[in-house]
Amino acid sequence: MSVGKIFKFHDDLDTDQIIASQYLLLPTIDEMKVHTFESLEPEFPKEVRPGDFVVGGENFGCGSSREQAPRVLKALGVQAVVAKSFARIFYRNAINIGLPVIVCKELPDAVDSGDEMDLSLTEGTAAAKGHTYPCTKLPPYMQRILNQGGLIASLNKEEV
Repeated sequence: MSVGKIFKFHDDLDTDQIIASQYLLLPTIDEMKVHTFESLEPEFPKEVRPGDFVVGGENFGCGSSREQAPRVLKALGVQAVVAKSFARIFYRNAINIGLPVIVCKELPDAVDSGDEMDLSLTEGTAAAKGHTYPCTKLPPYMQRILNQGGLIASLNKEEV
């Protein structure tokens, strides 16, 4: 992982706030991604750069089970989502498509949008504002799944 800019969001951020339901009718993720966080941060799709991070509080990704929510974040180049906790279905969908989702209890309260962060999936740490915070340390098998582009891609690559 490398250093990226933080885009910070609140507790209980639901999937409709990530990508509103009316945009799910668009035919491609590339057409949907320009509407990411439209109701909260309309400039997000223009400002986010590959390698940046989304940071949230408790229960990130609650609401509907739409897979498009993690997909638009990945399509915009978000390196990982770091939050105090995740809604179970968002977490599962993110892993399925290869977007790292990392639980880090202390970091979200200590950072602001615009801060830089360095995330180490292998060490299970996030560093920002001169402090290092413990995070979920992904087991090697999950890291392999993410490196291969998600669960489906990983399963398709395994030898039979």
